[in-house]
Amino acid sequence: MPQLATSSILERSNVTISGVSGPNTQAIVFLHGLGGDQNDWRLVAPAFENQYQVVLLDLIGAGKSDLNAYTPTTHGTLNGHASDLLDVLGALALHDVVFVGHSVAAMIGVIAAVHEPQRFSKMVLVSPSPRFINDHGYAGGFEQKDITELLAAMEADYNGWSHGFAPVMMGANESPELVMALTNSFIRTNPEIVKHFARVTFFSDTRTELGFLTIPTLIVQSAHDVIAPLAVGHYINEQLADSRINVIETGGHCPHLSAPQKTLRAIADFLHHETQLG
Repeated sequence: MPQLATSSILERSNVTISGVSGPNTQAIVFLHGLGGDQNDWRLVAPAFENQYQVVLLDLIGAGKSDLNAYTPTTHGTLNGHASDLLDVLGALALHDVVFVGHSVAAMIGVIAAVHEPQRFSKMVLVSPSPRFINDHGYAGGFEQKDITELLAAMEADYNGWSHGFAPVMMGANESPELVMALTNSFIRTNPEIVKHFARVTFFSDTRTELGFLTIPTLIVQSAHDVIAPLAVGHYINEQLADSRINVIETGGHCPHLSAPQKTLRAIADFLHHETQLG
């Protein structure tokens, strides 16, 4: 790939790299969810810098990514974001990475891994949900009208919605500092992009893709998550060919922020276990 194209791809997704470098160093790639950016991993990612090449990026349309690269057509489904992720891995010539994705980004990673499995060696899905809407025996956590009302509230008063939704995501009992940081993250992000991405996220259905993922996978699940309830984590675990679930005693949808040490231990134990098996 020409150097200019590589640079453009990395700048487009605001890729930052730290940790160990070298031809034999494995990379661990972190991808954030709706309303966030790569700073969401500030309490987890640095712990891996002594062993891995740590790659952080922003979803296009979030953080310091190229907002002009976000289009309703390209990013009208999660496949567009999965292509962006694969572009970054290709630009960095990465294979056999450890992928860590939060919420919708977990499913973006699943789609990418189904398309190019050679790029991935292990998957860590933090608070994932393949479908948020209840459907014929599947308990996603929301009725259709709940999602419609949520999106209508975003349209009517985005700032007010951000102040109300952030505590739900973080967990009602978490520190005001964490809640405010998440609120500010929503507010900093282009509202039109967040509203469009929210619609894509909450109406997405990636249950079929789960049947094609064969890469060893860890599901990190909050015990008290109203966005992706415990039943969703168990559903994903049952659908995957090679997976395990670690339920963390914390509230909210962001265990990497509300319970970073427990999340770190869960990921480290999984990676050690898989290395030993290998």
